[in-house]
Parts: sequence; structure tokens; C-alpha cells
Amino acid sequence: MILPRKKFRIRKTNLEIEPQEVLMDALVKRNQGQGPSYQLEVPLRSKPIIGFWICFLLAILAISVRAFQFQVIDHQELSDLAQRNKFISSTVKAQRGVMYDQNMKQLVYNKLIFNLVVNKAELNKNNTQELINKLSRLLKVKAEDINTAMNQEQENEAVVLKDLDYQTLLVFESSSNQFPGFKIKNESIRDYKDEYSMSHLIGYHRKSGQSTGLESFYSEYLNAKSGEVLYERDADGNITSEEIVSLPESGKSLVLWMDSGLQSILYRSLKIKLKDIGATKAAAVAINPKTGGVLAMVSVPSYDNDLFADEISAKDWEALQNDKNNPLLNRTMSGRYPSGSTIKPLIAYAALNEKVITANTSFDCNGKLVIENPWQKDKSSVFNDWAVHGITDVRKALAESCNVFFFTVGGGYKKFKGLGGNKIKTYLDLFGWEDLTGIDLPGEISGFVPTPEWKQEKIGNVWTVGDTYNLSIGQGYLAVTPLEVATSFAAIANGGKLMKPQVVKAIVDENKNIIKEFEPEVIKEGFVNADNLEIVKQGMRAAVTYGSSVTLNGLPVKVASKTGTAELGKKDRYHNWVTVFAPYDDPEIVITIMAENVQGLHTVTLPVAKEVLNWYFSGEPTAENISTSTDIGTTTMEE
Repeated sequence: MILPRKKFRIRKTNLEIEPQEVLMDALVKRNQGQGPSYQLEVPLRSKPIIGFWICFLLAILAISVRAFQFQVIDHQELSDLAQRNKFISSTVKAQRGVMYDQNMKQLVYNKLIFNLVVNKAELNKNNTQELINKLSRLLKVKAEDINTAMNQEQENEAVVLKDLDYQTLLVFESSSNQFPGFKIKNESIRDYKDEYSMSHLIGYHRKSGQSTGLESFYSEYLNAKSGEVLYERDADGNITSEEIVSLPESGKSLVLWMDSGLQSILYRSLKIKLKDIGATKAAAVAINPKTGGVLAMVSVPSYDNDLFADEISAKDWEALQNDKNNPLLNRTMSGRYPSGSTIKPLIAYAALNEKVITANTSFDCNGKLVIENPWQKDKSSVFNDWAVHGITDVRKALAESCNVFFFTVGGGYKKFKGLGGNKIKTYLDLFGWEDLTGIDLPGEISGFVPTPEWKQEKIGNVWTVGDTYNLSIGQGYLAVTPLEVATSFAAIANGGKLMKPQVVKAIVDENKNIIKEFEPEVIKEGFVNADNLEIVKQGMRAAVTYGSSVTLNGLPVKVASKTGTAELGKKDRYHNWVTVFAPYDDPEIVITIMAENVQGLHTVTLPVAKEVLNWYFSGEPTAENISTSTDIGTTTMEE
């Protein structure tokens, strides 16, 4: 049976049936009236939507705040970090200035050394100890020493081994790729060729920057200025360009007044003579009286300033600190001592200038001066001379170092009125015995000249004539530095100019071209009477021709001299002094030598002065053996 087509025709409409509608109709029909009606789509509640938007807004706010911090608040810091990541700055070191003596002989050098260093940040912590053990076996050093060196350094880079020898350097370089984080790094340290004789004068310069002596005083000139190179790199760390920011600049160098040959022989002679008589401490300084230039400066005992060039070991530093002879002390300018009879030329000049005496005034010296006690006649004060000198004028008193003469002119005797303590101080101050000389070295101290007022205030006792007597011969409370003595005698030698002692003559560049020259500097002049000064010089010359310094009479040039022996308050112990200038008619050198705590009637200073002056004016040492002891009896020993 064929059905009519019209009955089964599907009409087209504009309505579209969604799948869920079909499912929904079926579901409703199946559950007619039974249970709740079901829906496929359920509307969202409002609270989750609000929470979502709040979180979204907070996230946007946090991002905005963080962006503001990066873009505005931390912009400069982050920009700098980015620049540092982009650019690498490398320091190019320059050499520190050196030093030359007056003949341009180099005294100080810069030594290149090679150190093994480690960058701790580049080490793999998991195998660091294994790497250290391997390195210790290769270089034949203790692993614990490497660990100690690394742990002692707070910075990332630590020095593991210092100043590698050539063989060790080759061994490491041949295997360096096996030790990531370890590398060879070179640096420059000071090298002092004559370590001992010049150590107090030159001083030392450490890597840390600490300096002494000339290294400290002229550090502004000696210091080098490092250069800088800027490298630019890409994101992968590859160098793309380089730029020289600043060029390295070497330090300037010093030309000294020092004669290194004179310095060497003065040091050697003192050392030999001190050892020969069992003494250990001394000081000597030589000055050109025309310029004030320091020709030599020696302090014994000395020390090895090369110990400080790198980093001095704890053991060496402790040894220096505990040495009872104090080798670090520069005795020429930082040690004070009673002068003994070295003072007498200045007392003689003061007495002449104050008209207390004339050139012809004489006293009869019978070997002592007795001051009676008006209350107890059996308790007189006796001031002894070291010999009987007989009739003595000022020239003879200087030549033979007559104590009685200087007791009398200094403190007076009976009806004769002497200078007195305050007047003596005035003249010692004129010659610089209580002032800093202003030498171009650190650590100078000034001398001390006592007065009646000082004694009353500090000790609580009145000044007596005995105090004046002691002061007149360089004893008692008086203390002076060897440098002050040398400077005052330079004023006698040159006719009355107190010159400032200077160690450095000029500053030069790396090509030895003079940058700055230091002219001689006069501290004071016009304070002496030439005629009276000439009498004093004649007395000092007589000391060589027939007096206490007659051993100097055979030198190639005429010499003037004054010796001194200062009592220490200890039995049979003295400070031994001599000051000389030469040639007598036109002095070009003044030398003051002082030996500390010499036992008995030995003399140290005269034999040393003789050898040094003989070398200086002839180039040859004396024929006699300087190391042979010379015991001087009472005919040449002075109190």
C-alpha cells in the first residue's frame, strides 16, 4: 500500500532545535509529575563571580605595584646592575715610585711575584675538597694549608700560595684546566736591596698600604695611580668591545741626599765595633752643613724591611716586638740620651757670647771642684774631673774636655759668676736642642733641657748649683737626639746657619726627569757671633791635634771634633759620643755617632769616625783593623 506523500511531508521552518531541547523533552516526558524537574544549565551564583573579580583586580594591583617599584623606585639600582652585567671593569696596575741615592744608584725596586689564587664563588661545593687534595698532591703542599688560606680570607678571592718559584709555576700551568676556580695572578711588591743598613731611613711599604720611613713620608709622590679598562659583553657573556677609561700612572721617584757608600760603611763599621766590645745599640747621622742634606743615617740594631714587603709572618713580627734591643726604633731621631761632653762647644760659645769669659780666661784645674757646705764643713760636695788639666783656657778646655772649666763657666765658683741654668737653656734652644728639626721623616721627637722651674714643678725640689754643673757637662736631666746634636754642630761648622735636615733632594718621573727640587732650608741664622764661634772651632780642632780626638789626626783632611762620655747612673756604663766635621777650613760633612750603654773604658765612636772619614775623603778604609778593641785609659777618657 502506497501512502500519500503529503501525509509524511516534513515542513521546513526557521526554528532550529538544539540537542539539549530534545533531551529535555524526553526527560520531562519520562518523569511526568514525578520528582523535581531537571535542567542541564544552572545559573552561577553572584558570590563566586565577585570573588573572582576581586582576585583578578588584586593580581593586577600587585603586578602594577611591582612594576612601579622596578620602573620608578628601584630604577637606578636595577639599571646599575644591568650595566654591571653588561660591562666588566678591569684595573690596570702601575708601578710604585722607587728611590735613588745622590749618585742615582737605585736603592728600592719593584719585584714581580706570582701567586696562586682561588675564586671561591667558582668552586663546586660537592667536590671542593677533592680538588684541593688533588692540588696539594700536584704542588706538594699540605691540603690543610690550602684550606687555611682559603678560610682566612673573607673575600671571594683568596691567595693560596705566595711567590711561586718558576718550577711550581710551570707545574700548575701545565695542569691548570683541571682546577677550575684556581689561577695564577701576578703582583708587584717592594724589594729592598740593602735590607738592614737603610731600613730605618727608607722604611717599608706593605700591600695593605701601611708604610714607614720615606715610604710613608713621601707616599703621596710614590703612590701609583691604577688605570681602568671597560669591557662590554653581550647576553651570552662574549666581549663585544673595550674602552680605556683611564691610563695607569706610575708613581714618582725620590732622589736622596744620601751617599749609599757612606751609609754602608758607617753601618758596617758600627756593627763590627759594637760586636767587638759586646755592645748592641748605636746611632749615627751625617749631614752636609752647607745644605742640610742627610748623607747617611744609621740605627743599630736594624731590621730586614723586606720582611714587610709582602705580609710579615706572625713569627717574625713577634720576634721583632719581643726583641729587648728594639730594632724598630730609629735611634738617630726617636731616641733621647744625655749628651755628655758633646755639649761643651755650645756652653763655650754661650760663655763667650755672654762675656762670662774671654778667649784668654783661664782656670787652674786640679782634677776636681769642691763646694763647701756652710752648715756642715765635713760634708762638702765634690765634682770630679777625669784628669788634672792645670791652667786651662777655653780652647784647651774644649781640646781636653776639662770638666772643671765648664763647671765654673756654667754654674760659677766662689766669686766667679757662671751662666746659670736658664741662660744655658736659652743657648741650647738657639742651637735647636729642644725643638723638632723638621726632618722629612716620620717619628721624630725633640730633646729636653731642664730648668729650675721645671725641677721645682715636676720633682718638687729646688735647683742647686750641682744641677747647673751637671747640665754644663751634658749630664743630669738633659736628653737630646743624635740628629739634634748633628744639626747644631752643622751650624758651628757652617758659620752660624741652623739648617733643616733633609733626606730627599728631588722628585723625578719614570724617565728620571726632575719634577720638583727641594732647596736647602735655613731654620734660623744671624744668631751667632762669628768671632766667638771661631774660638769654639779652634778648640775643636785642637782636640784633634793634641786632645781627646788625637786619633783622627792622621786623616787625609783636617778634622775638628768633640767627644763625649755620658754617665748612666750604672757602674761602669756610659753612652759614648763623638761629633766631627771636615775639612776643617771648608766643612762639607758633619758626623755624629753615639753608642749606647758601653761597658768600661772602651771607645766605639772614634775608631768608627776615623774609618768612615778616611773612606769618605780617600776612598780607602784605614790600615788598622776596625774590629780590634781599643781600650782607652784615663788619659783620654772623659767624664
